[in-house]
Amino acid sequence: MSPAHAADEPPANVIAYPRNGPTALRIALGAQLRRLREERGLSTEEAGYAIRGSHSKISRMENGRVGFKERDVADLLTLYGVTDGELRESLLAMARQSNTPGWWHQYGDVLPDWFLVYIGLEQAATLIRTYEVQFVPGLLQTEDYARAVVRLGHPHAPEEEIERRVRLRMTRQGRLHGPDPLRLWAVVDEAALRRPLGGPEVMRDQLRHLIRMTELDHITLQIVPFSAGGHAAAGGPFSILRFGEQTLSDVIYLEQLTSSLYLDKPADVDRYRQVMDRLSVDACPASQTRALLEEMIDRL
Repeated sequence: MSPAHAADEPPANVIAYPRNGPTALRIALGAQLRRLREERGLSTEEAGYAIRGSHSKISRMENGRVGFKERDVADLLTLYGVTDGELRESLLAMARQSNTPGWWHQYGDVLPDWFLVYIGLEQAATLIRTYEVQFVPGLLQTEDYARAVVRLGHPHAPEEEIERRVRLRMTRQGRLHGPDPLRLWAVVDEAALRRPLGGPEVMRDQLRHLIRMTELDHITLQIVPFSAGGHAAAGGPFSILRFGEQTLSDVIYLEQLTSSLYLDKPADVDRYRQVMDRLSVDACPASQTRALLEEMIDRL
């Protein structure tokens, strides 16, 4: 078995969940409802009035950002002239299934609602581009490194909670494996890789893990060296999530200490795309990543 093929197999502590979870169903159903509304030439205000809601509620539904009430979907289908019984039942079934809690909701006791929303989007995404300043991206962390990160952020948490948070992080990594893996393009500041979080041996294992993961065709890792000086992302880490449905906007995710921010307005998305593109230019080419990681391992 080649190293690249071996890396594509999920580790024993990682479960490769399918992508078509509840968030993906909401995104797919929302896209269908948008298409039907536009075919009828109706505005979001008119659609919102029909379900006793606002235009912003329709936008959130069409972007798959909220759950669906079956009555609302039925009323919208009537408004949009969908009379075919089989099609109506298919879309209503999607609405029911999309409200089923995802596997990540079992961790609701240790995670805030705003991060559970992100995990749902992460599971539904087809491509994530991320920039990290302080840590290795969560989807690329080893178990021991993740444990060190969790303990740093939750120094007073009991051991059971620490382990549940680590288990969640390892489970999220299942999206990088299986027949329909997430494409991940990570740009990481050199400082995050030079900081021996968890101790030298934990960091060596983490860097070796990054080398193995970059052998996969769907994972790209670039390092922004100290020599790059100042760069376009002076504001901090962020992620850009892209979905398979072409009519859906990319979502920008910004995580703060006690909350998060989601941006999907075209002007905001374009600005962050430009910053990410610039970071990719400022960073060392992906072809040099392995050599840089090996040099860091030798210095630990």
